[in-house]
Amino acid sequence: MAGGSADAVTKEMEALHVTQTPETKENLNKAASVESDVTSSKEPKVADSNGATHGAQSSPPEDDDDGPSEDGAAVSAAAKKKKKKSKAKKKKDPLQQTDPPSIPVDELFPSGDFPEGEIQQYLDDNLWRTTSEEKRELERIQKPIYNSVRRAAEVHRQVRKYMRSIVKPGMLMTELCETLENMVRKLIKENGLQAGIAFPTGCSLNWVAAHWTPNSGDKTVLQYDDVMKLDFGTHIDGYIVDCAFTVAFNPMFDPLLQATRDATNTGIKEAGIDARLCDVGAAIQEVMESYEVEINGKVFQVKSVRNLNGHSIGPYQIHAGKSVPIVKGGEQTKMEEGEFYAIETFGSTGKGFVREDLECSHYMKNFDVGHVPLRVAKAKQLLGTINNNFGTLAFCRRYLDRIGETKYLMALKNLCDVGIIQPYPPLCDVRGSYVSQFEHTILLRPTCKEVISRGDDY
Repeated sequence: MAGGSADAVTKEMEALHVTQTPETKENLNKAASVESDVTSSKEPKVADSNGATHGAQSSPPEDDDDGPSEDGAAVSAAAKKKKKKSKAKKKKDPLQQTDPPSIPVDELFPSGDFPEGEIQQYLDDNLWRTTSEEKRELERIQKPIYNSVRRAAEVHRQVRKYMRSIVKPGMLMTELCETLENMVRKLIKENGLQAGIAFPTGCSLNWVAAHWTPNSGDKTVLQYDDVMKLDFGTHIDGYIVDCAFTVAFNPMFDPLLQATRDATNTGIKEAGIDARLCDVGAAIQEVMESYEVEINGKVFQVKSVRNLNGHSIGPYQIHAGKSVPIVKGGEQTKMEEGEFYAIETFGSTGKGFVREDLECSHYMKNFDVGHVPLRVAKAKQLLGTINNNFGTLAFCRRYLDRIGETKYLMALKNLCDVGIIQPYPPLCDVRGSYVSQFEHTILLRPTCKEVISRGDDY
């Protein structure tokens, strides 16, 4: 073994001890000590089965030189590999929406679960629903529908947030509408009748309460003293979110806006399974007409517009049959489990009554219309275009222009005359008055009430 070399040196020294001078002896002892130290430092120790340590058999010098460099390279390669793995395992940061919004909302929520709206619990006779396992199971079955409408609501929230930040006096109304609609198309990933815009963007001004959007070529400009109702809808698979708010730049209109905001929230609070529609209307009117607004030195009581209503919503059907009044004395009909409702209120400084006026822009195919024979070829072709692009969802003349239709007004009139298409002209109070509107879509779930379109803004 290599461990015997130090003993051999010692014996040789002892053999020479007799003939050496003291100085020589001392030098020899030092040399032996140094050689012993060097040898022992080069030899790794190994333990035998009894626990004693022995010097390992020495390797050739070439192996000693090459070994550390090969080991170092292996360690370095392993460290790099581990670093790559840790980078791969590291989760990607969730996508953040751009400004202006441009990323479709389904990419922001890759799990497919979209944010819930505001949850309001049922009270009194419906309190038991909150903890009912049977009702919870019903909700689990309906989850795909809830996700569709929540996705549409998230698009609505993001678009209106951006629009509120850019709307200002001096904007052309056509530009405003097209900016909003193009953003909806992008964020919802417009796809025929599966996803897109639910109805034309209403941007009715002042005494015009609803159903006005600019036709092509309209040069109307938004003014500082205007009161604009911005009412637009989104849908996924026909599940519609109908939601509206009012924009006014002059602070003197703030009480008018507050009246309708509070009245709408009151309607939402009163709505619920087994609630009577007439009771919801009475509560809305009481809150609305408790407000006054001073405009240019004259005080007006805010009035509920008595011939405008909220409404139930069905798949691909914006008005599904039930009306939610905003004054007392309405129908005794009850709301039912699973229904969607648009709770909307209109407050006016005028008569509180609207009539049809101005040029028509909104149209919609009648939901229950059967086959109607058409003799005019252009009317047949136009109906095919409407069926393919809008189905029973509302549309406007700008939308027909956008998809390439031309010279269609006579054919459109023919479709209206035979009852296939229903025109919806603007609804107006008296000239010089001001009308405000707020609206939310709610869902009467089996266990609770969800205000689907609720956001941080209203």
